[in-house]
Amino acid sequence: MTSALTLPSSELTSSWPDTPPGADPLPGQLDRWLASRGAELVAVRRHIHAHPELSYHEFETAALVARELAAAGLKPRFLPKGNGVICDIGTGDRVIAFRADLDALPIQDTKDVSYRSTVDGVMHACGHDVHTTILLGLGLALAKLNQEGQLPGRVRLLFQPAEEAIPSGAPHVIAAGGLKDVAAIFALHCYPQLPAGLVGVRSGPFTAAADTVEVKLRGAGGHTARPHLTTDLVHALGRVIVDVPALLDRRMDARAGVSMVWGTVNAGHAYNAIPAEGYAKGTIRILSREAWREAPELVTRLVKDVVAATGAEADVVYTRGVPPVINDRMTSALISAAAGAALGPERVVEAEISMGGEDFAFYLEQVPGTMIRLGTSTPGSEVRRDIHQAGFDVDERAIGYGIRVMTHTALAALASGAF
Repeated sequence: MTSALTLPSSELTSSWPDTPPGADPLPGQLDRWLASRGAELVAVRRHIHAHPELSYHEFETAALVARELAAAGLKPRFLPKGNGVICDIGTGDRVIAFRADLDALPIQDTKDVSYRSTVDGVMHACGHDVHTTILLGLGLALAKLNQEGQLPGRVRLLFQPAEEAIPSGAPHVIAAGGLKDVAAIFALHCYPQLPAGLVGVRSGPFTAAADTVEVKLRGAGGHTARPHLTTDLVHALGRVIVDVPALLDRRMDARAGVSMVWGTVNAGHAYNAIPAEGYAKGTIRILSREAWREAPELVTRLVKDVVAATGAEADVVYTRGVPPVINDRMTSALISAAAGAALGPERVVEAEISMGGEDFAFYLEQVPGTMIRLGTSTPGSEVRRDIHQAGFDVDERAIGYGIRVMTHTALAALASGAF
């Protein structure tokens, strides 16, 4: 590891966890080896946290990852734009892949810590610095096993840019060959609702598809004293805002988990003038892959039908975001068992469904896989800073737990003939 990123031992207090009671040891004395490098890995996380980069600009973060992998004897390769990294470890025709995201968010870091963001208005408020560090730690651990002839197959690390952007970065990784020969793929996500040392696993729907829809209305404006001589745009917008979500609920299977919510509405400026233009923009979130495929045509038709009675003209711009994450049953069972071996069975809980979006879904449209939730809050603490908040931080012991879980998962998946 890069010596410049090493933390003083005094700053590592409780940042690297002991092997949990009842957990299975990793092969090749990996537990001891990882613990000896805990300070370096925590320092990597803090360096990334202090130097965040926005979506599609993760060049320095990708370079740091590539340097650390190369120093471990691996051969990482950059994505064509240089803002992501792909790295294979071991040999074999069948590949088990793991993905982490690199980008930060346009949020001001308000924490009073030594590793606070040095970039004004940008911070790792979603835990991608933790994801990146865990995947790097997994790579270093597997590289050691491979050097000792104890890695029974090939693992691929995918360090992906632009998870937070639309369009997002997963398709770029796929286009660069990220899923070539991949039999299964795994990922984790920080989850402050669980304490460090616990993970949440769920088969089936895990996160929702997240699309946006913008409705633009036009009509003859005029005086509010004579609405009959105008096209009342505000009234028409009100019909769209209220009626379209209600109708969508009735036109889609209730089991599809559909949520349509408007985030911004705008029409006019004067209280006594009916405007000639107006718009509403919001999100549509769906847990069912089938319903997600039907949504653009159905939503557009519903808007047109609702607006037709008002006399306004409507343009609908429906923008795809990400598909829903649907965790595969077999890979979910595998990572659940591996997490139980890594942390102890009692530390694996059922994950809740989230209506948030995650572009890990693009990988799952092509190969089976599972994303899990990694507990990141301090055990016993009342503080639960959610992701995408300015004060977000993690209990750094979660890094060690995450590496153990993913290392056990990699070895179990390589040993499995189920996929």
